[in-house]
Amino acid sequence: MKEKESFDAWAKAWRVRFEEAAERALPLKDGPLAGLQEAMRYAVLDGGKRVRALFAYAAGEVTGADASHTDKAALAVEFVHAYSLVHDDLPCMDNDLLRRGKPTCHVKYGVAQAMLAGDALQPEAFKQLVSPELGAQTSVALVAELTLASGADGMCGGQMIDLQHVGQTMDIDLLRMMHAMKTGALIRSAVRMGAMCGDPRVFASVDADLTVYADRMGLAFQIVDDILDVTADTATLGKTAGKDEATCKPTYVSILGLDKARELAKRCLDEALEALERIEASGVCASGATRALAWMADYVIGRNY
Repeated sequence: MKEKESFDAWAKAWRVRFEEAAERALPLKDGPLAGLQEAMRYAVLDGGKRVRALFAYAAGEVTGADASHTDKAALAVEFVHAYSLVHDDLPCMDNDLLRRGKPTCHVKYGVAQAMLAGDALQPEAFKQLVSPELGAQTSVALVAELTLASGADGMCGGQMIDLQHVGQTMDIDLLRMMHAMKTGALIRSAVRMGAMCGDPRVFASVDADLTVYADRMGLAFQIVDDILDVTADTATLGKTAGKDEATCKPTYVSILGLDKARELAKRCLDEALEALERIEASGVCASGATRALAWMADYVIGRNY
């Protein structure tokens, strides 16, 4: 219980910090662009668990990153995530009406305005990463990381595979590839980007194990999402429950069954924690610096599960 209380306090503090940073980064303006700014803020603010931002902040602790620098990585990855959700919810994609417990952006503002809000959030993400505070070398590395995660070889490519296989069969290897791109790539980039904001020598030493951790967390996150889609209700999820089955989407539950999906999620947790143990044993970072990442692993696996 003490560990959970410690995590809850840690997560609350970072979520508050993130919301304040996002408010500053997306000010509401008067004039002809007010509607666009309002839709962008609606897509980002006041909702969501901030899982990707928390991963960035937790990884920044491993490399001793300045919080003001990690803010940039957290904002960037959350802006890309928010834009992807706005677009995914559109009638031409998943046609969903509920997100984070409130009407989706296109329901609230119309399809055209929602699409533009998503379009605008993407460059806003990269704007965060070219801040002079980060330094040229770090900025270039962060931009490269997020570009790979969010483009055709990452999130967008994974969504394309998803759209192509609605109502069709898919084997486990293709399913893992799809979700490694669609969901896992952005979680992986959140972890790596947070760590990149700190000491580059420490990052170079922990990079391999940190990437193993991030990959396992990306897979686990999607598995648990698939499990929750069939075990939780709409009020708990904040989005439409049972949508995967209703639209005949391949999932870990539909291919493996519920029990084996849970076993795979647990195996991901074990391998992620083993990677953190190797980082701690290496002695390249402060003792206990991986604690928040371990909390995040437990949190991902334990979400209403």
